[in-house]
Amino acid sequence: MTQPPLATPRPVPAGHRDHPDRVPVVIPDRVPTDVVDRMVESGAYKAARTSRQVFVQAVLASFVFGAVVMLTGTVVVQTGIPFLGALVFPMALVIVILLGLELVTSSMGLVPLAWWRRRATGRDTARTLGVAIAGHVIGCVLFALVFWATATQMGHDLDAPLATWVRELALHKTHGYQSLGAGAGISLVFLRAVLCNWLVSLGAVMGMTTRSTGARIAAIWMPITLFFALQWEHAVVNLFVIPAAMLTGAPVSLGDWWLWNQLPVLAGNVVGAVLLTAMGLWVAQRGTLPWQADPAIAGP
Repeated sequence: MTQPPLATPRPVPAGHRDHPDRVPVVIPDRVPTDVVDRMVESGAYKAARTSRQVFVQAVLASFVFGAVVMLTGTVVVQTGIPFLGALVFPMALVIVILLGLELVTSSMGLVPLAWWRRRATGRDTARTLGVAIAGHVIGCVLFALVFWATATQMGHDLDAPLATWVRELALHKTHGYQSLGAGAGISLVFLRAVLCNWLVSLGAVMGMTTRSTGARIAAIWMPITLFFALQWEHAVVNLFVIPAAMLTGAPVSLGDWWLWNQLPVLAGNVVGAVLLTAMGLWVAQRGTLPWQADPAIAGP
């Protein structure tokens, strides 16, 4: 019996950028200097996607984050131990990364680095991050409606334990900062956002240190558990939590949401990922600023 012919590889469209995980490697693990190169490759890939891809991936990632926040809240309500919720929450980033979905707070630490290394344009950098944020806003608000429908039995039980938990969390994230005054409140939420996305973007980078799925999950889990246990501020989590709380009756206005939380958190998340992760890791491993030419290849 003759063997069937091997399948002919599909042609690669012009301008298509292959996903960095498809690049063959000799060993499954990478040294730190390899990881920063992998960050550049990943950032270039993300910047090369179409706006439609970025938007759909961001919406789907928002659904994942909303579902995992609901699970986290269920664990906290049932056990009364917040740290157990922190141990559960990292599955959100694990699912997003393993499925190749879009989390803008991770891209903040990758796409700007590709831009600095001249592997992406400034226009594509801004487009990618802007479209991702839009996808998260729509996806999180849609999943907040899912939360309202399922957690409150279509609005018939607004005092359900999970609904109460999310309201208290949203009040802490808005009125809690407002009660400190503009200076201290905005400064604190911004600082927590910087620190949060330093860890979240590190979680995405930690997933690049190995090709083993189990090892990637373990590597991602550590910094995400850390940020959630410390109650730092993540823009995508808040895009779900605060609208969900508003739908269940939390006395939070749109102004409270965006002024006292969402805008300063977005700004802080950008700073944390860009300065501490993208620039910080590049300088630590390469010894130069990311927009400078490598000494080994610099001209005379």
